[in-house]
Amino acid sequence: MKLHTSDLLIICAYLIAMIVIGLILKKRATQNMDSYFLGGKSLPFYMLGLSNASGMFDITGTMLMVYWAFAYGFKSLWIPWLWPVFNQIFLMVYLSVWLRRSNVLTGAEWIKTRFGKGKGATLSHTIVVVFALLSVLGFLSYGFIGIGKFMEIFIPWEVISPYIPFTVSPEYVPHVYGIFFTAIATFYVMLGGMLSIVWTDVVQFLIMTVAGIVIVVIGMQMVAPDMIHSFVPAGWDSPFFGWTLDIDWSSRMSLLTERMANEPYSLIGIFVMMALLKGIFMSMAGPAPNYDMQKILSCKSPKEAAMMSGSVSVVLLIPRYLMIMGFALLAIYFFKEDGGLTQMEVTRTDFETILPHLITRYVPAGFAGLLLAGLLAAFMSTFASTVNAAPAYIVNDIYRICFISSLYLASSLHKGLYQVFLSMSVVIRSKAIELQSPNCSRTTRYIGMMVSVHCQMIPIATLKASLLKFLFA
Repeated sequence: MKLHTSDLLIICAYLIAMIVIGLILKKRATQNMDSYFLGGKSLPFYMLGLSNASGMFDITGTMLMVYWAFAYGFKSLWIPWLWPVFNQIFLMVYLSVWLRRSNVLTGAEWIKTRFGKGKGATLSHTIVVVFALLSVLGFLSYGFIGIGKFMEIFIPWEVISPYIPFTVSPEYVPHVYGIFFTAIATFYVMLGGMLSIVWTDVVQFLIMTVAGIVIVVIGMQMVAPDMIHSFVPAGWDSPFFGWTLDIDWSSRMSLLTERMANEPYSLIGIFVMMALLKGIFMSMAGPAPNYDMQKILSCKSPKEAAMMSGSVSVVLLIPRYLMIMGFALLAIYFFKEDGGLTQMEVTRTDFETILPHLITRYVPAGFAGLLLAGLLAAFMSTFASTVNAAPAYIVNDIYRICFISSLYLASSLHKGLYQVFLSMSVVIRSKAIELQSPNCSRTTRYIGMMVSVHCQMIPIATLKASLLKFLFA
């Protein structure tokens, strides 16, 4: 797809606006470590809630959830319980208050509030730091190639290659796109820290909300209720379920039936029960050391921290599911009226990549640029929040403790750390081809969740054994 000039102008205006915000907030962010990594604890809860919701609105997850919505219908609402999406309730009730009262800078430092200062607490602190840094590298590496491949569909390399003074082989084109967009996100984060992240996230969330409304309006105009009922199988339009899924696409789309047969959702009753129990225990174990925890620690007070966590799911789910269900409607039109199944069988395209095809076919010029800016914002908000978390752990929990005590010297280290983490994510992605597997991110998340739960729920007396298990894994 070659974008219209108006679409390109919208995307360029968005990228320039993000850089300008970082430049404006640079002076405020460099006063001290709290100002840089936590925004000086001066931001209102509703802005932090919008920022947190924006960080959870990612491209990869949205593409996957569009496929779920099309294949499983309203029953797909239960699948995100795997993550779990309801952990914000536990944060709102007591965890956010506990975290914010500690007045720490990172999740690893909070371990001292939770376990004290003994040997076991030190080992637990070490585990959390290692987990936080490894998870950041994993997410950055996965997102780096994801955004590259996504944008390559809409901005073909042939269009911009005449303006590039060097030659790039086709297999490395996504890497070039990935470096470009991640460099912009790294730049405004490096300048403004948490302040620029929150302000850019608010702008990005507004763009994503408008894009979601546009998509659902287009979908409602193109797909009538009769078309839905004549195409989807029985049970597709109901969120209720029994022990089994009972959604049969075999008479309509055998390719989709083969794909669904390899997924673990056929016994949906057992799946939901296991996801619920897993989610409850994970949520009770404590928050993961990621950007979500950094937003909690950035709140003005424990009360506002609880209010921020309570607002995240409400703020996030409405615009995100507008976009997801709008794309699901367009997918129905694509497969029923536009020969989509034949095209996918010929090209052997993965169902998870259906979203870019829908944009190229059904979104008009102008709106396509707005939508791409929204999806680009979804990536950059997640990337920026993630990349801001890692230097905080290195500066506060490693460098300051092991080497220096000066806050001024510690705060001056952050620029080099951003470059290091960006470079490491590029190297990891370039060398580890297996990261291109769609199951890689899911596997990484599951391993990380299990390690986090195990390390935080075990008694202090067994922390040494836990550290050995973690290193073995």
